[in-house]
Amino acid sequence: MTDQSRPGRKRSEQSRLAILAATLDLVAEAGYGTLTVEGIAARSGVGKQTIYRWWPSKADVLLDALATKADLYVPIPDEGTFRADLAGFLGSTFELGEKAQVADTLRALMAQAQIDPEFGKRFREDFLNRRREALGVIVDRARERGELPGGVDSGTVIDVVFGTLWYRLLATREPIGRGLAGELVALLADHGASTAEIR
Repeated sequence: MTDQSRPGRKRSEQSRLAILAATLDLVAEAGYGTLTVEGIAARSGVGKQTIYRWWPSKADVLLDALATKADLYVPIPDEGTFRADLAGFLGSTFELGEKAQVADTLRALMAQAQIDPEFGKRFREDFLNRRREALGVIVDRARERGELPGGVDSGTVIDVVFGTLWYRLLATREPIGRGLAGELVALLADHGASTAEIR
């Protein structure tokens, strides 16, 4: 055990990333139901007690892994227009969300959040609200430039985006991806236009 893994010591970023990568790999291979802290420890080469010291449960490890992945792969662009910024953000978000590994992880975390109120609170604070705040930067910027549809609240724009994403993930299992992102850009930013180009 290294000094960095002892109580009171700053955790090793290298070990943290190894744990997060191992967690995502294990969920992709066999699903959330078979995921264990013991398995994460064995795959990552980090002690089980270290994992428990940094996260309260396997769900929290997976939550951190997904939040980190989202932060890495979904930028908050500033291209000068709401349409361009929204296209960039939604294109990256929905492209990531359509990956089977990510979609299955999102479903597993949402299910866990319904049966574990304490985890549900952390899920809202550390993931759902974090993604809302990221999109909120773009929407608030558009509001300041007068680019949002008249009479539409910023929160409603965000609800439309993530409501659509979660509805498809949890209820219909219909495809999500850049095509759907383009439709949402047309709906929210084109004010009646029928198409949107997603880079």
